[in-house]
Formats: sequence, structure tokens, C-alpha cells
Amino acid sequence: MRTLRKIGFAAGLALSVAVPAHAFASEPTIPPEPATFPAEGKIHYVARDSILEFKALPEYHEPDWVTEKYVKTGKLPPVKDRLPKEPLVFKTANMTDGTGVYGDTMRHVIGGRPEGWNYGAGQTQGWGGIDIGLSECLTRTAPLFQVEAKDTEPLPNLAKSWDWSSDGHKLTMHLIEGAKWSDGVPFNADDVMFYWDDEVVDPNVSPLNGATPETFGVGTTLKKVDDYTVEWTFKEAFPRQYLYAMAYGTFCPGPAHILKPQHPKYSKNTYDQFKNAFPPEYMNLPVMGAWVPVEYRPDDIIVMRRNPYYWKVDEKGNQLPYLNELQYKLSTWADRDVQAVAGSGDFSNLEQPENFVASLKRAADKNAPARLAFGPRLIGYNLRMNFSANGWGNPDERGQAIRELNRNEDFRKAVTMAVDRKALGDSLVKGPFTAIYPGGFSSGTSFYDRKSTVYYPFVNFLAGTAGGKNVEIVMLVNNDYTTDKSLAEGVVAQMEKLGLRVVLNGVNGTQRDAIQYSGRFDWLIRRNDQELTSVVQNTEQLAPVGPKTSWNHRAPESGEVDLMPFEKDLVDIVNKFVTTQDNDQRADLMRQFQKISTENVYNVGLTEYPGALIINKRFSNIPQGTPIFMFNWAEDSIVRERIFVAADKQAKYELYPEELPGKPGDKGPM
Repeated sequence: MRTLRKIGFAAGLALSVAVPAHAFASEPTIPPEPATFPAEGKIHYVARDSILEFKALPEYHEPDWVTEKYVKTGKLPPVKDRLPKEPLVFKTANMTDGTGVYGDTMRHVIGGRPEGWNYGAGQTQGWGGIDIGLSECLTRTAPLFQVEAKDTEPLPNLAKSWDWSSDGHKLTMHLIEGAKWSDGVPFNADDVMFYWDDEVVDPNVSPLNGATPETFGVGTTLKKVDDYTVEWTFKEAFPRQYLYAMAYGTFCPGPAHILKPQHPKYSKNTYDQFKNAFPPEYMNLPVMGAWVPVEYRPDDIIVMRRNPYYWKVDEKGNQLPYLNELQYKLSTWADRDVQAVAGSGDFSNLEQPENFVASLKRAADKNAPARLAFGPRLIGYNLRMNFSANGWGNPDERGQAIRELNRNEDFRKAVTMAVDRKALGDSLVKGPFTAIYPGGFSSGTSFYDRKSTVYYPFVNFLAGTAGGKNVEIVMLVNNDYTTDKSLAEGVVAQMEKLGLRVVLNGVNGTQRDAIQYSGRFDWLIRRNDQELTSVVQNTEQLAPVGPKTSWNHRAPESGEVDLMPFEKDLVDIVNKFVTTQDNDQRADLMRQFQKISTENVYNVGLTEYPGALIINKRFSNIPQGTPIFMFNWAEDSIVRERIFVAADKQAKYELYPEELPGKPGDKGPM
């Protein structure tokens, strides 16, 4: 049996982490098999090319009230003139309930609050699917959960097709031609180039989901060829992996004709003025998405109405979306589950296990307004340590010493062995839901390999035997979620037995992101993101392949990441994965990644569990087995623009019936 060795550090901080000779560390093994649960829904797999295509149709249709109230009165051109030459067409065979009918609204409840509408400059719209409803990106990945791994490649979207050069270093993207923003202004390559040149590449701007030039490969460039063509140049050959990075939310361009005049390069504004030029009160910001924000009442509601220029249709030529309105009641995340189950809300990603049992009991009632379906275990939480010892976030003496401690392998192993994962899971919910999660990939992803996962079982250290002194670690946690706070409090208690005093810095999600991006933390509790759930999405975030790609190990202004030896191996694996097209080799690379990552405790896994989709029974076209989070959140995976309510089930929930968005900056709809 291996003992924990005494480790000491200077830098003005006297500390030691040691255990008496009678306390032994656990031998590394593989994690136990998780319990099965009968409520898990099964995914029905389809061919990738059965989902959508781009083509012209003989005729197009829209809601009758749009024609009568807006087209016949001259307020809008006919629907055929508002659509592209070849709109995106969703295929009927991929719709669970076929083509739909117009009408009704979907009522969301969210716990976030909007900062503003300038998502390209880093402002959140409050989450809960708002940005997904108004943003469109070059490619799309969310519906790929229903496509088998061997057939997986991002779906076309704003980029309707793409071609590789013979040497694989250039990628030519053909944008959808004739599509328009919701105010009728044409969308073209200028919008794409503004996003790239003046938001992604500009070091003074940080897009909402942290897109950086390195997100698309170190040394990558992008240029405009013509109004509907752009050309990428990569250092690597055939890096098809970056097509995933062009989906939500890392390449979703905003309206350059509105944003550009506010940017410091083209005005006298500061960068803060540019970021805050479109506050939540600014209505009718032009979007490429299916719905446009037309009303905002602080701490009350956000209302979004159908985009009359939306560029997607069904095979019968019906302009989408079917739903006229989206509503977002500004409440709490826990209230979202409660209202969806009760029927006063229509949709929720049931991701807080504290609500599982009550929600299951309510959904079991045949008269319940909502149905509930669990997916695979794709929700995981981990503890991430700040590994940057060369200046990211400008740490003080104490913070610097903690970072050096984080970089010590024995210390990380001591921490992971001090985590009682079963107790953490049981503290959230009893039953077969939570599972032992050592870290690394979520067990629900197709790239997960249990035999390649190294698990250091829990060691029940006696309280105080670790002998640490003067060790104070500040742990960042998102206060918006009960689950996050519960896990953080459990970690605090368990670390006491190791002699570590962990102090919580609980903030809301927006503040958490700002603190994390700036590097001002020791540890943080973070829910798994796409790189650990889908692997092929945001893959560059798996390791510090660039100065700003990692969540917890970024470079200071010098641009140099002080990689630990095993991190160099992880970076090499990620880079090979990005440029490798052989599926067997990709799977093998990720097995190597999982082994090295978990063996060296790159992140400390806490617990993982399934999520469930709560959806009001009146809605049709919900794909079978939709996970609440895989390539993206379920708000995108269900393809809301195809969702409809049968005529005999429609309710009168619309707040602005027969109204369309107005001009940018106007209050309310047209």
C-alpha cells in the first residue's frame, strides 16, 4: 500500500500535507459499474443526411394573420421574397409527428438575468435557451445526438456547404445566399468577418462562450472571398474538428450593420461602451434566429416573437417557426422545474437531482400536464484547480503558493482520495441516479472507456490527521444552482479531514464566469461542459492547446502556458485528435487521454447523474431520447423551430397575438 508522502512548500507559506504512517492511500483501480435505472429513454438513431437539406420549393406559406395584417397592407414583402433562394428545409421523415401547424407559445422559466443583447462582446441573455432562440451559427451540432458516432459531422447552417483544398489547409465555406436579418437587412460575409476580426480576434473583446482565435486552431486565419464565401486557412491539414467549434456558441455572428457603428475601431466608443451599447431594455435587436426579443420587464419576463424573415422551412414550404412566441419568466432555476411539472411552465432541463423524486412522482399521474424522460449520465461535476503558476490572474503570495501546491501530483491524489463521492451523490438524491465519477469524460459519452479510467478510491482520513496548517484555499462556486452549492459545501467538509481549510466564494453565474476567465481563483466547482460530454465539441478546451483554451490553466499576458509534463502529453493527444480522420484512431487517442487525465488527476470528479427533459404534453415533434445536454442543451436539441401544438390543444398564452417584431431599438413589437 502506498502512503501519502510529506510535501512542503516555501513562498512564504508554511504548510505540510501528511498523514500518519497508519493511514494508507488507496490503490488506483477502475470505477465501479454504475447502477442502472429503468426511466432512461432510448435514442432512435438516424442518418445525418435525413435531417435537413437546402433547396428551393415550388411555393411557400406563412401564418394567415401575417399575410392579412402585414403583407397585404404593404408592411412586409411576400414570404417568398423574404426567404433565401434555397432555404434550409427540414425533412418530414426526421420529424417525430410530421409537419406542424402555426400557433401557441412555449413558456420558459429561467433563473438567469440578461446583461444585454451583445453576445458577441460577452453579454449573457440570461441563458435558459434565450440566446439559442435568437442566435444562428455557421454549423449546428445539437441534433447530432441522434446520429451514430461513425456518421457524425456538424450539420450545415449559416454555412450551407464547405470544400477542402487538396492539401487540407484551406476550407472554403459557402454561406446561405439571400437570407436576411429579422429587420430585413441581408446577411452576408461582412457579418461573419466582423465577428471574426472585431470580436474573436480583437483581444479587447470576449465573445459570450469564450471564443478565441485558438478555438479554431493556433495560427488560423479567415478571409472574405465574396459576399457569400469565406475561406479558412489552417496550419494543420484537414482539421475537420474545427467544424464543431463553428457551432453554438463559438461562431454565431451578430448583425454587423448594428454592431459595427458602436465598435471602438469604427467609433469614439470605449470597449465597455461597445459591450454595453445594447442593454436588456434595447428591443428588437436584429437576429438570424427564429424569435426576436420584443419585451423585457426586469425580474419579470422576456418575450420573443416570431422572426418574419426566418430562413428555414418544412418540406411543404411552411416558413418556420410554428410557434409564434417564446416567453421567459425571470424566476429561479429550481422554480423552472416546479413550474414545468405543474404545467405553469412548458419546458425544463431537469438537471438538479434534488428535484428528481418529486418530479417523477408528479409525472406518474396520468393527469399530469408534463411528461418526463431521462437520458444517459451526461451531467457531471468536477473540482478544477488553477494550474497557472506563471502569472495568469496576478495571484498574491498566498495564491501563488496554492497554485504550486495544485501542481503537485501527490497533493492532487490526496485530494481526490479524500472525496467521498458516494456521500456527495447521496446528499443530492437517494436511489440509482448518481454514480462514482473520478473525473475525465462523462460515462454517457460514446468516447468513454471505463477500463481507461483511473479511479483512486475514497480513504476515510480521520479528522485533522492531515496536519495542514495555514492552508486556506478559496473555491469558486456558482450560487445560482442548489446542486453546485450542495456539492461545494460537501467538498469543504471533506477537505477538513485532509487538513485543508476551503473557503467558498459563492457568486452568480455571470460573476463566476468573469472571475474564472480572469484567473482569480484557487479552485472552482464546475459542471461538465461539451468537451467532456460530446468530446468532439469544444475539444480544444480539454487541454491548454493555446493560451486561452483551458478552463483552469491559461497563460498570462506573455502568452506562455507553463505546462506540466503530463499536460504536454494531453495537448499532443488533443492536437492529433483534431487532425485525425480515422475513427478507430480517434477512439484510441481519447482512451489515452482519459487514462493520463484521470491518472494524474487533471480534474477531481465529484459525481455524475442523468438529466431529464420535462415537456408539456401538448407539444409535438420532440425527438425520442433527447438528452438535456450533449452537443448542446435540449432547447437546441429538440429543434424548437419545428416544435408545434396541434390545433385542438392550443392554449391562449400569447401576450402579443398577431404581432411581429418592430424596428431595432423600438419598444415592443411592430
